Amino acid sequence: MSSQPPIGEIHSAIRSDPGVPVIRNVNWGGLRALYVKEVRRFFKVQLQTVWAPAITTLMYLVIFTVALGARSAVHVGGQAVAFADFVAPGLIVMGMLNNAFANASFSLLVGKIQGTIVDYLMPPLSTAELLAALVGGAVTRAFCVGGAVWLAMAIWPGVHVTPAHLGAILWFGLLGSVFLALIGVLTSIWAEKFDHAAAVTNFVVAPLTLLSGTFYSVDKLAPAFRAISHANPFFYIISGFRYGFLGIADSPVLVGSIAILGADIVLALVCYTLLRRGWKLKS
Repeated sequence: MSSQPPIGEIHSAIRSDPGVPVIRNVNWGGLRALYVKEVRRFFKVQLQTVWAPAITTLMYLVIFTVALGARSAVHVGGQAVAFADFVAPGLIVMGMLNNAFANASFSLLVGKIQGTIVDYLMPPLSTAELLAALVGGAVTRAFCVGGAVWLAMAIWPGVHVTPAHLGAILWFGLLGSVFLALIGVLTSIWAEKFDHAAAVTNFVVAPLTLLSGTFYSVDKLAPAFRAISHANPFFYIISGFRYGFLGIADSPVLVGSIAILGADIVLALVCYTLLRRGWKLKS
């Protein structure tokens, strides 16, 4: 007996009316395939994409603690915190943010430069599925880097990175990674060469990250500079992430959570609209 279905059943299974999609819901197979592709892409060179950023971030901690003294105190919310314990969470999430941006800003850009952008546009993936896979790959890299940095700091003498509120760490790590991943996707859509992406890194991402209270408490700033810091979305990410380790923050955690979640939603809508229109991708 033949195990194959009759020809009529095969024909009816593959037939669809014009304009009616065969995949009516989420294409989980395609979404998973693109996500795995994005993860494998950076994992093939994990020494460069995961461990090198971890070592570089650890060097920041070593240099600043040696220069300022590991026992010097920083006052946050009226409490004195050892400088090494204060700066460590900010460095962890800073490494996560930078690598989320780097991963998300690469895929579409290199596709446009090499002429392989059709590999992202032609598969039967909706705009939302394409965006979710790109952001998911960037967030995965961010958490890999964050875990590597945390592990290195956990075994470094004189630094305490024991989580006080694990939920806050995961939540703000996720919000921050998605925020930078969406900025990376937006950059890769707009950029036409690697210099454009590097310009966003050097003149937008790096300054906002360094001026967000990573190495200092904004409570010590003059009122004008404190107001500028509170307008920086990176400040809320780092403050909330630090709260997960220290139990104290420079700003209300709920306010920061709502602000970054709102920013993520707005950026996601912008990226979705541009991807759907094919701006600078299909022309």
